[in-house]
Formats: sequence, C-alpha cells, structure tokens
Amino acid sequence: MSNNYNAESIKTLEYFDHIRQYPGMYIGSKDINGVYHCIKEILSNSIDEFLNGAGDTIHLILRKDGGIFISDNGRGIPHGKHPSGCSPLQACFGIANTGGKFDNATGTTGYNTSGGEHGTGGKVVNALSTKMIVTTENEGIKEIVEFSKGHFISYNQEKSEKHGVTVLFYPDETIFEDIEIKSNYIKNMMQEFSFLCSGLNFIFEDEKEKNKESFCSKNGLLDYVNFLNKNQNFLCKPIYFVEKEGKFEVEVVLAYTFSYNSIIKLYTNNIPQERGTHLTGFKTAFTSTFNTFAREKKWLKDKDDNFTGADLEEGQILIINFRMIDPVFKGQNKEELSSSEGRTYVQKLSTIALKNYFYNNEKDVKGIADKAINARRAREAAKKAREAARGQVKKKEKVIKFDTKLADCYSKDRLNCEIYITEGDSASANLKTARDNEFQAVMPVRGKILNTQKATLDKIQKNAEIMNMIDAFGLKIDTKSMKVTYDRDDIRYGKIIIMSDADVDGQVRANERLFA
Repeated sequence: MSNNYNAESIKTLEYFDHIRQYPGMYIGSKDINGVYHCIKEILSNSIDEFLNGAGDTIHLILRKDGGIFISDNGRGIPHGKHPSGCSPLQACFGIANTGGKFDNATGTTGYNTSGGEHGTGGKVVNALSTKMIVTTENEGIKEIVEFSKGHFISYNQEKSEKHGVTVLFYPDETIFEDIEIKSNYIKNMMQEFSFLCSGLNFIFEDEKEKNKESFCSKNGLLDYVNFLNKNQNFLCKPIYFVEKEGKFEVEVVLAYTFSYNSIIKLYTNNIPQERGTHLTGFKTAFTSTFNTFAREKKWLKDKDDNFTGADLEEGQILIINFRMIDPVFKGQNKEELSSSEGRTYVQKLSTIALKNYFYNNEKDVKGIADKAINARRAREAAKKAREAARGQVKKKEKVIKFDTKLADCYSKDRLNCEIYITEGDSASANLKTARDNEFQAVMPVRGKILNTQKATLDKIQKNAEIMNMIDAFGLKIDTKSMKVTYDRDDIRYGKIIIMSDADVDGQVRANERLFA
C-alpha cells in the first residue's frame, strides 16, 4: 500500500479557492439550480433593504452576453474605509466573513430582519463568476469595484446623485454544468418574492427574448394564496393574520380548497424553505387549537379521537413567512430553519390568532371540520382496503406503517398525470417548486433501494420505499406470482419518470428494474 499521507498532505485552501473547489457546500449543486441560487443570494440582499424601509424597486436583467444584472434603489453600501484598508464595498464582496448584518440584534445596522446573515452569499457568487462588477451609490458618491473568480481587479469612484446597489455577474462555465437560465423560472421567482413583499416592484427583462415584465403585489400573501389556487373558489374565506412580539413576527395565510392535495410554502425573512421549526410550531398550534374548539362545539364526541395533522391537511394551502433576527439554517442554501425560536414564537403567536379567528368565524371552521372528518373516513377506508389486498399479514403481526413524502398532483384525469421518482429529498426540492401541480407529482426515495428481483415477497412487503411506490402508483402485489399487477381504473399515473443522479450509482439504479 502506498503511503503518501504525510505533513505535506495537510493543506489550507484560500477562501475563494475553497468555494470554487467545493461549490456544492455553498450553493447545493453545480447544475442550473446552483446558478438560480446565486441569483437568489443577490436578490435577497436587495429585498433586505426593502424589508428594512429602504427602496421600492428591484430590477433584474438577463443580458445578451450571459451576464445577470440586479439593481435596487436602497441605501447603498456605506462609503469610507474598512479596517482592512479597502472600501466597505470591496470588503463586503471580497473579504471572508464580512458584512453589514452581524449586529442585527443591536438594531444599529438598520436591519431588523434579513435573509443574508453569514456574510457569505455575495462572496460565493463572486467566487463562482468569471467577472463581477458591483456598484454602490449614496451621499453623492458612486463606487465601482470589479472582481474575477473572487479576486480583486479594480476600483473606481465618481460622482452620482442616485442611491442603491447594482451587481453584474457572469456565472463561470468551468464551475457550472449548465448556465442556460430559463426566463420563466426567474419570472416565477420574482413573482413569488413580490407576494412576500407587498408594495415592492420587481422589474424583469430578458434581452435575448426581448421580454419585459413587472410584478408588484398589493395584498401580499392573500394575493399569493389566490395565485396558488389559480383563482378558483375556496371552501371558506382564507385565514390570514400577522402577529408580532418583540423582534419576532409571523405572517400566515391558511386556505382550504375543494381539492384533496395540500400546498405548503415556508419562508424565513422571505427566504424559502422546505421544512423547519416554524412549520412544526404552526402545525402544533393549529391542530391543538382546532381540536379544543371542535370538542367545545361537540363536533367531536367523547369517543372520537382528536383530529390529526393528516386529517386537517387535505385541500390545505398554507403559507408561513416568519421574521426574526439571526435565524439559523441547516446549510448555506437555507432549505431548513433550525432556530428553536421558530417553533416557540410561531406556536405561541399562531395560537393567539387562531383562537380569535375560530370564535369569530364558527361557520367557516365547521366547514373545515367536516372536510377533515371526510378525509379521515376516506383514509381509514383506504387503509382497510390496502390491508385486505395484501392479505398475507398474520393476525398477530403488527401492520407496518410507511411514511411517504409524496407531493401529489390534483388532476382527476389520472392517466394523464405523471410522477417523478427522485433520489432523496434534496433532489426533489427544486423539482417540487418547478413542477405543474395539476398533473406532475414528485416522490423522493432513498438511494439504492431493495432489488426486488432477488427478494422474497415478505421482504418486499417490509420495505417502506417499495410499498410506498406501489401504493402511490395504485398497483397491487399478486401474492401467488410475486408480480406487481394493476387495474386500469386504479392507476394513479399514466407515466412514471425515474430521475437518477448523473453518477455511477445513478446509472446502476437507472438500469435496474424497480419491481420483479
């Protein structure tokens, strides 16, 4: 065995070199989603200005030469001299662990809440760009600094009567596997942000397609919930509230549709998440408060079990935007809020608001309760039918319960629906955002699941991943032939699409059969 591991093997990478060598650690992936993440990082800085009372317009241009131009009319970055000897502008984008939001809790920076917290986002975009030009304007001065792959190139200063920050960057093709930006994705992103920032005007331009659009929401989350429901009727008037305590604020809209599927959108300081403590806090508050109210009104009898979260989720559209100082996320891509305050304050403030709503809107709440009761009955009936179909579970054996992360579609024309099977939660995150909820479903599964060609029926039935897919597809197992069978009337998707990673394991799994 070769032994080349010695003292010289211990290396220290320069900050920007580390970002370039391991971009996934900072932006999640090197595909087009990584480019989108970079755009979000710069947009978030401009949005932070608006959230803290500065600026009312953000302009994004996809340039013909491949550059991405983002500008705002906020305060701009302060002028002066940074302790390192350069300008604050150069420091914010060119020196590690440098930013203007570390003192949020003291209230001295003007940022009560912000999406950028770690002094990392802008510098990550800088490191992954062949060229970045940043301009700040305020107090009659315009400063311009240019970088390449994270390294400083030039600095200039001139007079100006404007105020704000402009960033122009060119994603590095040697880092990213794909830099072909889809206009619709950016437009959807900006429209989503407009719902979260009522009154903030977003202007989008695509120079190649000669397209220009603007987005501005007057009613914020209430406009958002109508957009998600495609302006169709609601079961009852959406529940909307904003509650604040100290530096913590929770804004929620909860609506019920006549659909059987649920949509959940989570944000912290306007940054989107897939999961987090704010969701846990709200679900706890809603389920507990609803059960208390339902028993008080005798909608639940003494012998009835409490409603579960699953009972109350059917047809639900939930949007939560939690605002706090210095949130803690899991990873730089911020897909999960882990701050304990997310649960504590969202649960506390939501309980107060929900109690007030329930007692003033009893008729609407009764409609939700009736829908939850019907959902429970349907789920229990489906469970009994599945157990009867499997038929091989011994009486003394416990029925295995499988958890699923299926994000279903709502079309009733099931043969025209399609389901995407992805490797893990991270692979499904952006797909869930980009899909058409009407006919596209997404279901993440663990990598290297059971090979059913070599497994017994008993082993197959004990495998959560396989059984989840069989249930989701509307299939059955023939216990005699050990084959998967189907009834055309029970099929839930006309097309099954397997999305494997572009690596060796992904190629192996793509060539394997899911079922014997």
